[in-house]
Amino acid sequence: MKEIRVRYAPSPTGELHIGNARTALFNYLFARHHRGKFIIRIEDTDVARNVKGGVESQLKYLSWLGVDWDEGPDIGGPYGPYFQLQRLDLYQEYVNKLIDMGMAYHDYREGSDTPAVRMKVPKNVTYTFNDMVRGELKFESSEVEDWILIKDNGIPTYNFAVVIDDHFMKITHVLRGEEHITNTPKQIMVYQAFDWDVPTFGHMTIIVNEEKKKLSKRDVTVMQFLSQYADLGYLPQAMLNFITLLGWSPGGEEEILSKEEIIELFDESRLSKAPAMFDKNKLTYINSRHIKNLDSESFMELCRPFLEKANIEIKNDEWLKDLTDLFHDRVSYGAEIVSLYEEFFNKPFELGKEELNFLKEANSKVLIETFITEIDKIEFTPDQIQELVKKVGKDLSIKGKNLFMPIRIATTAQMYGPSLPHAIYLLEKPTVISRLKHTLSQLEEK
Repeated sequence: MKEIRVRYAPSPTGELHIGNARTALFNYLFARHHRGKFIIRIEDTDVARNVKGGVESQLKYLSWLGVDWDEGPDIGGPYGPYFQLQRLDLYQEYVNKLIDMGMAYHDYREGSDTPAVRMKVPKNVTYTFNDMVRGELKFESSEVEDWILIKDNGIPTYNFAVVIDDHFMKITHVLRGEEHITNTPKQIMVYQAFDWDVPTFGHMTIIVNEEKKKLSKRDVTVMQFLSQYADLGYLPQAMLNFITLLGWSPGGEEEILSKEEIIELFDESRLSKAPAMFDKNKLTYINSRHIKNLDSESFMELCRPFLEKANIEIKNDEWLKDLTDLFHDRVSYGAEIVSLYEEFFNKPFELGKEELNFLKEANSKVLIETFITEIDKIEFTPDQIQELVKKVGKDLSIKGKNLFMPIRIATTAQMYGPSLPHAIYLLEKPTVISRLKHTLSQLEEK
């Protein structure tokens, strides 16, 4: 069997978008699953729209996502160059051949000294191809007008350059967005003109937002660039997992998968024919699951830069580990640690009506008084605090909800939350005692 070779060919016109990332990712997974080659080629012929740093941004965030490539603009390879603007002589050579064969002709535009070159579309030809996603598709040549191969400035059009590049880079499969379906007959036309093998095409469905409308770069309800997710502390392995599920299904019940598992499972026959919905809640869930799978040290390092950026004093690594361990199960992306910190440490201590009512119904006054007395006698560590809670409960014959929840309310003003001994420890003894006394005073008021 011929070695599978696929490519991702972005224009350097901006940052890596979710849709482009999915195209790159599906090609990458397809290549890796079949032990083929994944190539990156830069389509930089739209000079007016190219942006400085566009190539670097594409490569940076593909790499962040966990995608690696076998050939490309940064590492080279046997079929370069990997920039279209460096391949202009090749396009000119093959457009001249089409002219010589009578399959293309010069087209002089008014006011231009140099001609464009148009493809002469054959009459009464049916272009048929078996799409990897959609099955057999057909186009009649009568539906296609003579189209430009090379503009009067010497720059090739997309539909011509892509064929020359794919042929000489030995691309066997082309996985791309459905907006390219109507380009396919023009490209097949060129392949057939030179009697070249036509690659296998596959056209992925569109991505829609939660209102079932096509995801547009103007849609401000969805963050659409990978840099935005990286900046907020989303995990690359979670983003890879989520993007993979935009138009592909692993087949089983489990959707939280590692890159290695996805490569093993990636079966192109499971590419969806229906539009893929960008579900923000699903992304949050997937990211939080991957965060929970991090070890304590890795989670601490995920959170550190966000706390530093917010000018939150990190007393030492032990303190930071205690803090991040406290919120490990509650954080859904790295930057969220800051709001959880602010809520925990800096939110004014106020008991709500529900919390006060619970304390009264549980007759918690004696429990809180005892806890104030005893907490001053212990070494203030999470282990000692935990032992104290047990001891006070045993001494007063209180257990379960009526023991833990009143202490949590009286120290954090919340009925539910992270590990109680660690929460009390991080608040520090003076704050804890002050809050316990404040709670008592409120119970005594009414």
